[in-house]
Amino acid sequence: MTTTSVEEIKQGSQRLRGSLLESLADPVTGALREDDQTLIKYHGSYQQDDRDVREARRLAKLEPAYSFMIRTRTPGGVVTPGQWLKLDAIATAFAERGLRITTRQAFQFHGVIKTGLKATMQAINAALIDTLAACGDVNRNVAMAANPLQSRAHAAVHAHAAAVSAHLLPNTRAYYEIWLDEERIAGSGEESEPIYGNAYLPRKFKIGFAIPPCNDVDVFAQDLGFIAIVEDGQLRGYNVSIGGGMGATHGDAETYPRLGDTIGFIAPEQLIAIAEAVVTAQRDYGNRAVRKRARLKYTIDDRGLDWFKTEVERRAGFSLLPPRPFAFRHNGDRFGWIEGEDGRAHLTLRIPAGRIVDGALDGRGEEVRHLSGLREIARLLETHTAGAELRMTPNQNLVIAGIETNLRARIDALAAEYGLDGYRNASPLRRHALACVALPTCGLAMAEAERYLPDFVAKLETLLARHGIADAPIHLRISGCPNGCSRPYLGEIALIGKAPGRYNLMLGADHRGQRLNALYRENIDEARILDALDPLLADYARQRGPDERFGDFLVRRAIVAIAQRRAGKIIPIEHISAETEP
Repeated sequence: MTTTSVEEIKQGSQRLRGSLLESLADPVTGALREDDQTLIKYHGSYQQDDRDVREARRLAKLEPAYSFMIRTRTPGGVVTPGQWLKLDAIATAFAERGLRITTRQAFQFHGVIKTGLKATMQAINAALIDTLAACGDVNRNVAMAANPLQSRAHAAVHAHAAAVSAHLLPNTRAYYEIWLDEERIAGSGEESEPIYGNAYLPRKFKIGFAIPPCNDVDVFAQDLGFIAIVEDGQLRGYNVSIGGGMGATHGDAETYPRLGDTIGFIAPEQLIAIAEAVVTAQRDYGNRAVRKRARLKYTIDDRGLDWFKTEVERRAGFSLLPPRPFAFRHNGDRFGWIEGEDGRAHLTLRIPAGRIVDGALDGRGEEVRHLSGLREIARLLETHTAGAELRMTPNQNLVIAGIETNLRARIDALAAEYGLDGYRNASPLRRHALACVALPTCGLAMAEAERYLPDFVAKLETLLARHGIADAPIHLRISGCPNGCSRPYLGEIALIGKAPGRYNLMLGADHRGQRLNALYRENIDEARILDALDPLLADYARQRGPDERFGDFLVRRAIVAIAQRRAGKIIPIEHISAETEP
């Protein structure tokens, strides 16, 4: 079998060390050596450049404006107020454009220059957070429901998510040597990697924990999903799903988004064994010859779901029980105040595209100061309430969690003062919209996403208002490319970048994260997108059933023909229940 260059880089890297130290010390360029650009991903960073100025710099005979994105490893997206303040200070000192919440509940810092990389990494670790394995061909940040209603279940599931994250970390000491100045000991570079082996995984790997009835984590989009089964307020165990994944390549039928399959139920004490069994089976059987076919979903489709389940059970040393019943109601966030089982209050704030900055404009054209406002809230929590948390949601929003009743009025006042209360007046469309970073820094982006989101939402809101359905809770997602970081294939309406100013229009997913959408129009500009949506929204306004969502309406009316790819087969959507898991 012929290996790819990435496989060769991993195997020859001395356990992810490569020549990173030499690259970082090179004063001639703002970039890393080519192989090190791959290896730094495993340390939680990507080399990027500002594509807005790329051509001008080329004409001026200057190298691209290189900088680095750094991503944290924060299982479940939970940080303390003190950690938030430290991360805020890091963003102010070393990064551009403030903090950003990702759809995997991590922080991203953008615009860090090479000479500031080590200091930034050290500052993040000083906040008792690291970036190890936040990127690369390993298990990424473990995502989980931010559900503030079920306080006891959230605490138990978060502990499990953190345990899985820790268990699946690479064993190499390279991260600590390069960034934290640990002394390199004799023989380092040959550490045992019992889970990842010599070449780590064939591709990235994503794990998510859901707590029904909310599917905010889009659990069936994960390589490995755990669906908490809570009965009488107690966590009984997890249904296990495998084989989800959003990435695809335009025009290549060999690549596709896929929803995970539920294969059984496990007790909480079996969680680590199953996670390791799935990861190591993918390590050994994933496609290392064709990188675009290397995700777990393709391994399952190529070898068969039953075969893969049997292999997982063999490695784990026990058989899975039949899945237990559950139901998801939606995959969005609940905004505003909610009281949890523990009597404490939780406030979910809308953070457009996850970008936390000062000086941005809200939907009404007014300037907001989200970075400063959250700094003041974190300071208040740090000094006035024990046990408070800030929870990033998988939908790029933020929960101010565990608040004592006497602080609610002060937090509301701060949210209003700094423009953090936009969720109160935002349309349902605007509240639930997602977008990836895309241009100018993402090297994969074919079109705008985050920067385009406010303008497109405003135009779509105009269409909805014209048809008298401004309150329709439609899920919109925009991605700058088909790789799917914003989970666009689960949007009722989704735009997937094809070229500058041009997108594939995808329609028909459901609002529970249990049905993929389908291509409706290919490679069209904004005017044609709006022209295509206008009559559909008009029909929806006239003919929708009681409480019928837009995606369900499109499928019922056969406006989009949807079939799900499951276990290597194409199954007509009418054979898949909308009320239970796929």
